Amino acid sequence: MTKFTVNNQPVEYRLDPRTPLLWALRDASNLTGTKYGCGSGDCGACTVDIDGEAVRSCQVTIGAIEGTFVTTIEGLAEARDHPVQRAFLSANVGQCGYCVPGMVMAAAVLLRKNRSPSDEEIEAAITNLCRCGIYPRLIDAIGRAARLARGEQEDDEAETADPQPSPSD
Repeated sequence: MTKFTVNNQPVEYRLDPRTPLLWALRDASNLTGTKYGCGSGDCGACTVDIDGEAVRSCQVTIGAIEGTFVTTIEGLAEARDHPVQRAFLSANVGQCGYCVPGMVMAAAVLLRKNRSPSDEEIEAAITNLCRCGIYPRLIDAIGRAARLARGEQEDDEAETADPQPSPSD
């Protein structure tokens, strides 16, 4: 039996320790937000956070991560309000959406390590593939997520904010 923590819940898998984490998450835990893309670790659709690192879950076995903490897209933010999720929605990043959970997880790990990444640092950290070609919106959205995480108000948020009543109101 393999034991570790998934989305802050202890789990114990009665699976072969050579089982890829991706399949344990999807099949045994019904956490289907982590996607199967290529099975070779190239596309990043299956990216999860393992102890603060963005990891392609199709390439790591459950036996290799005994005692670790795994966060999937389902566990990133209960209300789906993580700054990366908010920025991706605001920038309309997803087209087909299949790659988005892995990209969100990779971006969340990046922003935990680097609160102000440059476009070049974002491009270097987010190596996930997208057949729809969302990359320009992706870079912009991750920059926006970094600003949100730092508590900076976005220009479009300032424009839509309720105006303060004047003293004569």
